[in-house]
Amino acid sequence: MLRRLHSLPGIMLALGLAVVTLTGAMLSVEPMLARLSSPEIALGTSVATLAEAVAARHQGIDTIRKRADGSITVAFSDGDVNGVERIDPANGAGLGPYRISAASRFMTNLHRSFLAGDAGRAAAGIGALAMLVLTVSGMMMLARRMGGWRALLRPIRGTSAQRWHGAIGRLAAAGLVVSSLTGMWMSASTFGFIPESEVVAPAVVASGGAPAPVGTLVALKSVDVADLRELTFPAPGDRMDTYGLRTSAGEARIDMATGTQLAFTPITALDRLQELIRMLHTGRGAWVLGLWLGLSSLAVPVLGVTGIVLWWRRRAARPRIAMNASARAADTVILVGSEGNSTWGFAATLHAALTAAGHRVHAAAMNDLAPVHASAERLLILTATHGDGTAPVSASKFLTRLATMKRPVPVAVLGFGDRNFPQFCRFAEMVSAALEAKGWPRLLPMKRIDRRSAQEFAQWGQDLGALLGHELVLTHVAERPKTVTLELAEREDYGIAVGAPVAVLRFRAPGTGTKPGRLPSFEAGDLVGILPPGDPMPRFYSLASSVCDGELEICVRLREGGLCSTFLHALEPGDQINAFVRENPAFRPAEGREPLILIGAGAGIGPLAGFVRANDTGRPVHLYWGGRSAASDFLYEHELAQHLAERRLTSLNTAFSRGPEGGSYVQDRIAADAPRLRELIRQGGQILVCGGRDMAQAVTLALDTVVRPLGLDLATLKSAGRYVEDVY
Repeated sequence: MLRRLHSLPGIMLALGLAVVTLTGAMLSVEPMLARLSSPEIALGTSVATLAEAVAARHQGIDTIRKRADGSITVAFSDGDVNGVERIDPANGAGLGPYRISAASRFMTNLHRSFLAGDAGRAAAGIGALAMLVLTVSGMMMLARRMGGWRALLRPIRGTSAQRWHGAIGRLAAAGLVVSSLTGMWMSASTFGFIPESEVVAPAVVASGGAPAPVGTLVALKSVDVADLRELTFPAPGDRMDTYGLRTSAGEARIDMATGTQLAFTPITALDRLQELIRMLHTGRGAWVLGLWLGLSSLAVPVLGVTGIVLWWRRRAARPRIAMNASARAADTVILVGSEGNSTWGFAATLHAALTAAGHRVHAAAMNDLAPVHASAERLLILTATHGDGTAPVSASKFLTRLATMKRPVPVAVLGFGDRNFPQFCRFAEMVSAALEAKGWPRLLPMKRIDRRSAQEFAQWGQDLGALLGHELVLTHVAERPKTVTLELAEREDYGIAVGAPVAVLRFRAPGTGTKPGRLPSFEAGDLVGILPPGDPMPRFYSLASSVCDGELEICVRLREGGLCSTFLHALEPGDQINAFVRENPAFRPAEGREPLILIGAGAGIGPLAGFVRANDTGRPVHLYWGGRSAASDFLYEHELAQHLAERRLTSLNTAFSRGPEGGSYVQDRIAADAPRLRELIRQGGQILVCGGRDMAQAVTLALDTVVRPLGLDLATLKSAGRYVEDVY
């Protein structure tokens, strides 16, 4: 709901908001330019002195006014010549004509009304409301994503578009809230929704005597020019007319003959509020504020572009499910937990088969679980498992939402995973256990689908059909991901002597003729999915390079019976593969200068070496890595030595299990180096771990003893983004 509230106004009103904010940013410069071109109003000069100096230069004066930008002007008439000029507040000297440029008028009208009169003013007011909704909802979403309002200022993780969108929005939020709230107030005031001040000025009777020189009037002598808003002169020849003096305190009527104050109407609280709101919105009278609001406004077009990019990516990744019934009307609800959208493909197949059998079916993400789903006759949960047994992205909030559900629904859980991994369907098991703990009835025992097996899925469909009393044929054909062709440029082989072959493979995009090919965009730590011949299921490898390196580099260990690793190890330079890149923003160094602690073993050094290679700023980076033998599988040995010399790498700590004196492991190096690691973590250091599960578990135990004396634990560091893993 919050994301829709944020997305819809932004997409629908993107162009209008861009016009309003860009023109507002241009207008925000005017108070600064006026401040630079106008003399400063110093204390000590009375209104009477200024008026006397101005009156000496002109035959007739209508008003002396302090403009919202701080300049002082006089409207005068010299015979047949009428005009308005800027004056020096210290001595009344003329500074030249006061004119508002045609460009400024155009920008102002475009900003206020889109050049469309009252209809445009109404649209501008709606735009201000939309900008407020976008800003508030955006900050709420960012706070929720960062782990709470207290974490709002932490480094933002994610894709480049997500980081830019969040960081710029965070910087501009306060200014946009001020601009939108004041814009809404001014729009409401224009259309009479804000009541006007109802104070009635008292009637006055002038003495009717001969006009005294303006410089001698006592009431004007007592007012400093700094407090002046406007001085209105009496009509020539009308002795019953009076001076009108408006200051920051209120409005006074002054006898032209005696100089006494005949009446005073104090300014109301509403009038003060109106002045404050105009100043806050325009920056006139506070040029620094104006520049701040202008810079905040300039962020809106950037936020619009990055927001549309994020919306389009979500839309492109969203599954297309035909005839999706509403949640209230459905007899069957399918909830999906997916990281890369492959589980959605199985959900779409199930949805189509149930719909063809006459059911009303609603499909949604597991994160969308809501009380309305309890009205269905059955709930079918299809979920993958991410990483080391955790929830996939579309199911990260499911267990929390499940805890708030009151009414039970008959349910079946179908897990998707790979039996080669220890945490096979672990999250599906957690969901099943949580449902059982709540006492929800089981339609079928939990089933696990290995490596997207269409046959196992079809069998589960037969079991579900038998339960429903009709045949249910689930014929699933996995959608082949869109791939690019990559050509192996070179390879380095390690570990053959110790029976643990590891290959560093570097791929390039094949060109046409003399024109080089173009690689997809990626960064070190992202994932490349590779499709081995004859298998539609991709295998993922962490990238050890970024696109700016000109090569796509991976580090691959040969696994016994591994279809993809066997295929990759058999490649020779010039051979080609089909692959695609998947962003992995959760596994990247946070921005900043805080130390990086990189920990890995075996082929897990790949992305860590890529992080070191990209360290152009000389940030402190400490690498802990474990292998089998220094003589045969010291991966990236020469490159790491070069990085040490160039200060891209601050320190390198290695452990070899087949070394002298029985060898050691990377967790042993961590334990031995505990005092230094503790100090690095105290300085705000971030820990990134990459490698096998056994290694990661041993490292976790070793690090726990390191951080405990600091009053920390790994769970706290994980929630702050200071401990991240890429474990396989």
